[in-house]
Amino acid sequence: MLRALDIRDLLIIDHLELAFQPGLNVLTGETGAGKSILLDSLGFVLGWRGRAELVRLGAAQGEVIAEFDLEANHPAHAILEEAGLPGGEELVLRRINTADGRKTAWVNDRRCSGEVLRRLSETLVELHGQHDDRGLLNPRGHRSLLDAFAGVGQQLAATRAAWSGLAKARKTVQATRDALEAVRAEEEFLRHAVAELDKLNPEPGEDEALDVRRRQMQQAERIRGDIARAYALLSEGAEASLGEAQRWLEGVEGGDEIGLTSSLSALSRAMIELGDAQDGVSRILEGLEFNPSELEDCEARLFEIRALARKYSVSPDELAAHADVLRGKLAALDAGDADLADQEAALRQAEQDYQAAADQLSTARRNKAATLDQAVMTELAPLKMERAVFETLLETAEPGPEGQDAVAFTVATNPGAPSGPLNKIASGGELSRFLLALKVCLRGNDQSKTLIFDEIDRGVGGATADAVGRRLRSLATSGQVLVVTHSPQVAAQGGHHWRVQKRVADGITLSEVVPLDAGERVDEIARMVSGDTITQEARAAARALLAS
Repeated sequence: MLRALDIRDLLIIDHLELAFQPGLNVLTGETGAGKSILLDSLGFVLGWRGRAELVRLGAAQGEVIAEFDLEANHPAHAILEEAGLPGGEELVLRRINTADGRKTAWVNDRRCSGEVLRRLSETLVELHGQHDDRGLLNPRGHRSLLDAFAGVGQQLAATRAAWSGLAKARKTVQATRDALEAVRAEEEFLRHAVAELDKLNPEPGEDEALDVRRRQMQQAERIRGDIARAYALLSEGAEASLGEAQRWLEGVEGGDEIGLTSSLSALSRAMIELGDAQDGVSRILEGLEFNPSELEDCEARLFEIRALARKYSVSPDELAAHADVLRGKLAALDAGDADLADQEAALRQAEQDYQAAADQLSTARRNKAATLDQAVMTELAPLKMERAVFETLLETAEPGPEGQDAVAFTVATNPGAPSGPLNKIASGGELSRFLLALKVCLRGNDQSKTLIFDEIDRGVGGATADAVGRRLRSLATSGQVLVVTHSPQVAAQGGHHWRVQKRVADGITLSEVVPLDAGERVDEIARMVSGDTITQEARAAARALLAS
């Protein structure tokens, strides 16, 4: 509920403080007194886009403060929490506009953007008028209004869940198709590469091992001749010479006496060392023996491994792992068709689930649309539009999370006349009554918003205006309604009454709003009945309206 509105230095308002009440609040006054300025000021603090120049001439800045009372379950709390703004039972919006056009806003004394104000406003205030494109005249909101009237929350939730599942299934199928298409584009290469790598069958570390073995064989080829010649000399010439020398020395008479014993011992040791040298060199020669074709085979495999590594831009040790990766892609390709078939079957099921949920939602909407049409027609009769036809039109639309229905409220002002959108078919007065009848039917139990009707009674009078006033009062029974009106019948139904008027101070015209007591209400309504000259008959008519 809008509790208070404080306006400073906007247009022709220097300072106004208004304290609104629950129920039906009416604002009256002569044309040009400034009633529209109040709505402009409220729209400004709510972040609505309106006049570019609002600051009163000569003032440095204009300011509007709006105070709202919020119930515990009011939807504004969720917006405050999401925006990181302080909440509570009281909501204070403040916005200033400097003379150079800069705008700054606060919510509960915390800076915020105009977008946050607009989001809050959608939960706080609902404006209706002949030229209102934010409320009932906007066809984009008709479906949600019908849904609220029809109470199809369960069907709507099921449709949204089914749409989410359908979107997920479509995404999965598309991702699989894209992946398969990418793999198929390189299928021939993959199969050739895997066959090539499988044929070679490289192992991690094989490149290094082959390189070491190749160097060994290349080195052996160079040194084996020298070692073989040395071995021949050790085995043939050296052993024979030492053996012959040993025999000659052992045959010398008196060898001990002349000191040959030590020489013979050294010669024996030399024979033993020579044997050890012969054995060592023999073993080396055996290790250096290889089949010349082995070197060729080693080099050929080493070169092939390195060539494939360059070809696939990996290290030789990564060839085996790379082959596994390519095999995995081929396996995915081979299994992809089966996976895709399963996913496409799941997609078809998701489509059927969505269609079933959307059909149930459509059926519920169509059933309740007829109920809404009848309710609106019932409301139109007292408003002297019993011959008019109201119809909620449902057409098939592009499927989405909200179903597959396009909803539009259409009217025909006379039986047999073509129907069309509200704002294109009905005249000003007729449109006002259509909007009021529709709002009475759609109000339901939602009392969270303050309803504002801007001259919705224009073009009607007498009994019709009285019917409009009574319906406005009915709307305000358990909520808050603000009405800007020129109709005495509507004004008389108000529970709280303000008069908007002009005054001149120091040669400057200013607008002010005055709360009216019982006696002042009689005079104001009498003025609305008779004009500038208030007669006793007008006062009597005013009292009669107030008493009715």
